[in-house]
Amino acid sequence: MIGGRVLTFGLFVTFILITLAITVWARRNTRGADDFYAGGRAFSGVQNGLALAGDYMSAASFLGIAGIIALSGYDGFLYSIGFLVAWLLTLLLVELMRNAGRFTMADVLSYRARRQPKVRTAAAVSTVTVSVFYLVAQMVGAGALVSLLLGVSGTAAKVVTIAGVGVVMIFYVMFGGMKGTTWVQIIKAVLLMGGTVVLTVLVLARFGFNLSDMLGAAADASGRSGFLQPGQKFGREVAGDLVRTVVNKLDFISLALALVLGTAGLPHIVSRFFTVPDARAARTSVNWAIGLVGIFYLMTLALGFGATALVGQRAIVAQDPGGNTAALQLAHVVGKAVAGPLGGDVLLAFIGAVAFATILAVVSGLVLASSTSLAHDYFGHVLMLGRPRESQEVAVARFAAFLVGSLAIVLAVVARNLNVAFLVALAFAMAASANLPAIVLSLFWKRFNTSGVVAGVYGGLLGSLLLVIFSPVVSGKVDPVTGTSLSLLPAGIDFHVFPLENPGLVSIPFGFLCAVAGTLLSRERPDPRRFEELSVRSLTGAGSVGRRSK
Repeated sequence: MIGGRVLTFGLFVTFILITLAITVWARRNTRGADDFYAGGRAFSGVQNGLALAGDYMSAASFLGIAGIIALSGYDGFLYSIGFLVAWLLTLLLVELMRNAGRFTMADVLSYRARRQPKVRTAAAVSTVTVSVFYLVAQMVGAGALVSLLLGVSGTAAKVVTIAGVGVVMIFYVMFGGMKGTTWVQIIKAVLLMGGTVVLTVLVLARFGFNLSDMLGAAADASGRSGFLQPGQKFGREVAGDLVRTVVNKLDFISLALALVLGTAGLPHIVSRFFTVPDARAARTSVNWAIGLVGIFYLMTLALGFGATALVGQRAIVAQDPGGNTAALQLAHVVGKAVAGPLGGDVLLAFIGAVAFATILAVVSGLVLASSTSLAHDYFGHVLMLGRPRESQEVAVARFAAFLVGSLAIVLAVVARNLNVAFLVALAFAMAASANLPAIVLSLFWKRFNTSGVVAGVYGGLLGSLLLVIFSPVVSGKVDPVTGTSLSLLPAGIDFHVFPLENPGLVSIPFGFLCAVAGTLLSRERPDPRRFEELSVRSLTGAGSVGRRSK
């Protein structure tokens, strides 16, 4: 096993060295804000589609979803379905947003605003908050990953791992900008798809490529009769407790809403569409991303149920209570079955390196989205009144990357024992509550104004945050058997008053309500001319960046 750990460490170092070389190259070819924020808009639709898939297929997808399927069966696959269906809404909005904006979501929201500083400040606050929650999920995955692969355990090992990942991601963004980050994403997407295909084929081969046999073996190994039926994790019915049953079903609906509606509001997904030269390339990007993401999430079936059947739930929970290492343990088992102990070590090292690449690539995109918003929106348009020098703005973006990355490291250490897929669901709920209402109403409601944008963003963001704070996620959830805390805070601390673990069912309508109420209660008169200009621009691309107005 020592040889396997050396191989794993070697693959880690190799990937880091390659990506650092890309970062240095990107630094030499980054000459201004357009290069740093949008990669010079020089990426093709196919390239950006690969990068989009790389951004979306995160550590939470690869590690967290496989773990939830392995421990919860059918219900775990609902995460995969939700993430995939979300792209349908993204497909409807992506071209409109790409045409209407320049670098960030705030460019779209502020187009019709009479008081741009308020809108850009709100957008920057929301972007950083959502990105940091997503960042925490990826870095928690990093701690679980390296603990398994390098054979280290304990709090200190996870903390050191999280800090190391944070330092590397900060370097990527500060020096590589969007060019470096995009190429890292492309390489990561190719590695992740290749590694997942190899692992899926080997798992199915153990069952003669008979999916039914694999599912049956997983059900038998789980020891639960309803493992392949809904209700193991979401919407669970509690005999004799109607209130608890209703709450469980509402929690599932809330999670589904967050996953489906949150993607179009994720800042790092939105900003990636500004890296292509025109709207046609943006559509191509989405088409490629949908294809890759769809194939990937179908393969999570083999990863999750295969882990249950071949690794066993006890072994998975013993390594990581949240199940985040299930796919990695599966790689070792099937590799060992094919080529002995060495084969197990080699496949574990390869899949581990792919997962590590996944984490580094995704966290870099999230930090870049946050630093871009802070520099372009807050510094450039609020503090500098829209007249900053490009060199100043890029310098601020690099410093902001350091600050955001440092904050994410601290929070990831605190939340190191939570399941990463669930943390991502919280980030999706915030994106859907704070960003989506403002985006949709800016594009389609003629009367929408500055007050509506600000009220919608802050209302949705604060509403979702408060609901999470006063939910079982933070306090009050205890394992009925062991008595240990399943919340962020220790057992014995309980101040939760909101029964749902995901706030989307309440916070998303609340975000829309705040946006509408802010508009109707404001004395500000909308500008019909600006709405018409935005409509033409978003639908035709006339006047947008990268395309001349005819």
